[in-house]
Amino acid sequence: MSQQEPSTRLWTRSFIALTVSSLLLFLNLQMLFSSFPSYAKNELHAGDFQLSLVTSVFAFTAIASRFMTAALMKKTKRSTLLYIGLVIAGIMTFLYMLADTFGFLLLLRVGYGIGFGMASTIVPTLVSQVIPKSRMGEGIGYFGLSTSLAMSIGPMIGLNVMKHSGFGTLALIGAITLVFAFPILGFTKAVPMDPGVQVKKASASNAKVPFNSKLLFPAALNAMLAITYGGVLSFLALFGDEVHLGQVGLFFLFNAITIIIVRPISGKLFDRKGYAAVLVPASLCVTVSLALLSYATTMPMLIVSALLYGLGFGAIQPSLQAWMLRTSTPAQYGMANSMFYNTTDLGVAVGALVLGAISAASDYASMYRFSAGIMALFLVVFIIVHMRVRSSKANATA
Repeated sequence: MSQQEPSTRLWTRSFIALTVSSLLLFLNLQMLFSSFPSYAKNELHAGDFQLSLVTSVFAFTAIASRFMTAALMKKTKRSTLLYIGLVIAGIMTFLYMLADTFGFLLLLRVGYGIGFGMASTIVPTLVSQVIPKSRMGEGIGYFGLSTSLAMSIGPMIGLNVMKHSGFGTLALIGAITLVFAFPILGFTKAVPMDPGVQVKKASASNAKVPFNSKLLFPAALNAMLAITYGGVLSFLALFGDEVHLGQVGLFFLFNAITIIIVRPISGKLFDRKGYAAVLVPASLCVTVSLALLSYATTMPMLIVSALLYGLGFGAIQPSLQAWMLRTSTPAQYGMANSMFYNTTDLGVAVGALVLGAISAASDYASMYRFSAGIMALFLVVFIIVHMRVRSSKANATA
């Protein structure tokens, strides 16, 4: 068999290095994310509203940082911005060890949001440039595995380190995790200095990249999914205390198992059959998972819920990102990735605030039933819009 043409190769050195770097970046985020509510409540005596601020302040700062980064990318080398973002995020993570007041913790969350927002904008923008467009679904599926793995194993690691060694040790481990990203990016030369000839030509001929309105619908769906994840990430440990489940962190372990299994499959299914073939069954899995979680009082129920959530979440998120990239030109990749990650952070922030208010007014079980309702709405809205689009295309070709 002849060697595959470079234009269709997926597993290049740049793709691998950027994927591993993304894993380390999001692992740093997720290891501490799940532990902040417990730390703020038990050590800093934060109330319910303050607990939601720990998540929402970071998320809104990261969103603002991405807009800033998108503007800076037109004037500054992307590799430079990436390293600056990683340095800021690493310093803020290290300083978490010194956060002895809630106000100082929020200030560090703002700083971390700036650094994380910069780095998390640059990495996916670069990786979308090295993935062949014909393999975009598969490529984003594998690349997105780094994010989903971090989302799954990071909280489990964080909760265990927090329980046995304390928050200071966890912050130190998180900072060291980011340090490993530098040699991977530097020694492998994974970060291109320029976005590519086609993108440069497009930038030269168009001072401003036109807004792609086709991104709005998948971005809205992504925000809905992220709301449910915000509830899982922010309140699962407290839900475990409420229903007396001592090893609730295992949810993230079993969640990771099905994510690893479904990512490559869903990516190839997206390329061959389109996004509907992935999103309909996957959203059903998430809906059932959250409904089951709301009634979970035993470990087997928690594990089944985790497996279903990983199956659905692991298929939906990369498919939405690939959908957004597939409908964009190379010059719009930065816009598409920025909107994808912004709606993720926005959903998590809204989820922490709204679901936190629901749990305070009732209980965590009712909160997860509300989350299940959000995913049921996700499915209904998607089917309605998808059927209308298909009907319009059929009428146009008739």
